[in-house]
Parts: sequence; structure tokens; C-alpha cells
Amino acid sequence: MYNLTGYNTGAFTLLGIPGLEQYHIWISIPFCFIYLVAIVGNSILLYLITVEHSLHAPMCFFLSVLAITDLILSTTCVPKTLSVFWFGPQKISFPGCLTQLFFLHYSFVLDSAILMAMAFDRYVAICLPLRYTTILTTRTTVKIALGITFRSFCVFVPCVFLVNRLPFCKTHNIPHTYCEHIGVARLACADISINIWYGFCVPIMTVIIDVILIAVSYTLILCAVFRLPSRDARQKALGTCGSHVCVILIFYIPAFFSILAHRFGHNVPRTFHIMFANLYVIIPPALNPIVYGVKTKQIRDKIILLLFPKGSH
Repeated sequence: MYNLTGYNTGAFTLLGIPGLEQYHIWISIPFCFIYLVAIVGNSILLYLITVEHSLHAPMCFFLSVLAITDLILSTTCVPKTLSVFWFGPQKISFPGCLTQLFFLHYSFVLDSAILMAMAFDRYVAICLPLRYTTILTTRTTVKIALGITFRSFCVFVPCVFLVNRLPFCKTHNIPHTYCEHIGVARLACADISINIWYGFCVPIMTVIIDVILIAVSYTLILCAVFRLPSRDARQKALGTCGSHVCVILIFYIPAFFSILAHRFGHNVPRTFHIMFANLYVIIPPALNPIVYGVKTKQIRDKIILLLFPKGSH
């Protein structure tokens, strides 16, 4: 019905946040600062985990994968967003748009899978402490990381083909600061029902499965903790989970709010949707290394040693 190659060759134009164009330059200031915090924080975390032998543990390995994923998530979107804020509407090629939307959603699904793997790590550490080193060997940890990476790829790569098949014979203007799946699909002059249902149901079901497994892990952890004989032992066990629980809340609460508001919040202004979507790709990547740096003693001590070497002697 359509000559797809004739419709998909043109570039798209990212317009920014509708209704707030006159404030773009002011909005860019906190965005740029938070992005720099995310880059520096996650880079320091990766450096410490790489060079410090005491941090070569399964939990820190998963944390390093989370840091890499957060860097991908923020860097996929924020530089283009800042260019829109600073220089006005920006062109992006169709392949560039597909690449951006793939890495955006892939990073989201992978973040969820990493949090699930970290919950499993905490379950083994607290409920099966004597078998921790035999269960979570280096080989097993790498297999888990490769498995969740491949799963996340398989979950979202069909969306790229679903968008690629669409004919874009109407406007090529995207009222957003970056390309995301449904926002691009809605510009097509064809039926996008399969895009909407696959793009909503499959990633959401994948994330819900992760949430259920995380909830089961922490239910078992709490049962094991409250069976411990002393109060100090209970506090120490719960303390090892504190940073992970904070990161889980930082990731899932705004994620589900954004997804449900986007799908069912038809009365919510588009400006709010887009502003919240921009905050979501930058706030968690900036907060995650801060949370782990503050709440995890091993990492906190190494950061202090790195930043204030003289004061550590």
C-alpha cells in the first residue's frame, strides 16, 4: 500500500517542550547540572569498582552494570535535549531517531532487570550466607548479567522494526526533546495499534515480572531478618539492603507513574508529560551513585579516600 522507502528518508524535527519554548534556556541550567552530576557520579563509581579489589563482589559488579546503563540512558537523550533548549528545534535523521528510541527503552528495561538481579544477590547474601560464594561465583554473575542484557534486547528490538515499517507522510515535527516509541509512531499515516499494544504491554509485563520477583526476594529477606536473634544483627542485615531499596523506589515509582499517565492520563497536559519524561531520564542516573555513595560504607569510604587522600591518613 505504501512505498516505505519514500516516506522514511526525511529527517524529524524535535521541537522541545510545547508551551515552554521561551523558558528553554532557563530549564537547560538545572538539566545540564544534573546531567554532569550523573556523568561524574557514575564514572567515579565505575572507576572505584574497577580499581578497588575489595569492591570486586557480585553486588558491586551489578552496580557497575547499573552505572553503565544509567550513563547510556542519560547520554542517549540529554545532549540532544540540551541542544534543543539552547539552539531551538533540532533535526534528527530517521536512523538516528530509531537508534535513540531503542537505547532509551532498552536502558529502561535493562535497569529493571539489573535491580531484579541485585535483589537476588541480597536474598542469597542474607538468607543463604554460607552458600553465597558458591552460588554467586564470578561465572554465574557474568551469566546473569549477559542473560538480562540479552533479554532486554529481545524485549524491545521488535519495536524498532514496528516503527521502521510505518509510513510517515504527514508532519515530521516531534513535540518532544527526544524520540520515544509511541510519540514517533503517532506521526505515522497508518494503523499503529500493534505499536501501542506491543510497546505498552510487553515491556510493562516484563517490568511487572521483575517487580514481583523483587517483592518475593524482599519478603523472604524480611522473614529471615526477623528470625535473627539480636537487634544489632537485624539492623546490620537491613542496612545492607537500604541503598538498594532506595534505588528501587527512585526507579519504579516515577516509571510507573509516567507510563500510566502516558497511557491513561488523557486529561494530563502534554507539557507535563514531556517535562516529567525529561526528568525521568536524568534524575535516577544522577541519584543512584549518590545513594550508593552515601548508604554503602565500603563505597563511601573509598570515595572519601579518593577525594580527600590527605585527610584519610
